[in-house]
Amino acid sequence: MPVFKIHHITKYEYDRPVRESANEIKIYPYSSPLQETLSHEIAITGQPDILVFHDYWNNKTGVFNLLPLHKELIVESRLVLRTTGPSEAAINFDGSIDSLQHETEGNIKLIELAEASFIKNTSAINDIIKIITANTTSVAAIAQNCSEYIYKNFRYTKGITNVETTVDDILEHNGGVCQDFAHLMLQVLRTLKIPSRYVSGYICPNKKGIRGEGATHAWVEVLIPSYGWAGIDPTNNIWVTNNHVKLAIGRHFNDCTPIKGTFKGPAHQKLSVYVSIGYEDGRMFEEINNVNMQEYEPEAKEELVDESFAAQQQ
Repeated sequence: MPVFKIHHITKYEYDRPVRESANEIKIYPYSSPLQETLSHEIAITGQPDILVFHDYWNNKTGVFNLLPLHKELIVESRLVLRTTGPSEAAINFDGSIDSLQHETEGNIKLIELAEASFIKNTSAINDIIKIITANTTSVAAIAQNCSEYIYKNFRYTKGITNVETTVDDILEHNGGVCQDFAHLMLQVLRTLKIPSRYVSGYICPNKKGIRGEGATHAWVEVLIPSYGWAGIDPTNNIWVTNNHVKLAIGRHFNDCTPIKGTFKGPAHQKLSVYVSIGYEDGRMFEEINNVNMQEYEPEAKEELVDESFAAQQQ
């Protein structure tokens, strides 16, 4: 049962003072028997009080207000967590798509999670479906085939997409990062009416060659008949084991945004995100991600500015 020390800093810098910054954070470990929080400390500029609650998807969520003038906002999370799940996935491949009807009937949340978003390029999604459903009706096999298809046919490339990228954009770019691959996989599975959900967190394998290691990460959970929710990571084409740390779930990234909020002030802003993963053998992985932000003109002196305090998940 590995133990990970995760240090996550989100830093906003403004070129002039801003005020009345109201924010929401989802950087708490998701409540699950597969992970145990040993310690967790959160420090925020100005030390505001944090009101904690659980949202619609049962994500532990905090909200806070930073009212005084400030030129930077730093949210720092220091987490020590033990994952208690298996080191190898043992998924049930027997359940078919038809058997999902009994599990989703009358469950509003599962119905929501099985509803595909509207996109223009439905023909591309249907082409993928033809390939991944050939000779199988097994939900687990279809999910595995979908993960493999995305892994082999879409380039892992940073900088060509952002938090506003749509599935149509991903299909056009033929590439992206973990957030994009998760959204694409969700679109495919939900077109087949398979309940599936977006997951945000960290990936912490102590070996080379894993995409997204050390950074905030995203993957998909699929409802497997007579088994339950199973995580699968299309960025690395692997089933989720005890190397993944889960923070939040939802229909899309917007339900799981680590930090988002609003502020008042005519400021231009710079966002940087630092993540380090410490392993039991003493090894540490670090990554700093500088994010391009939309600029707001100084004339908007009292405008309430909406911004997402989160880097794209890698």
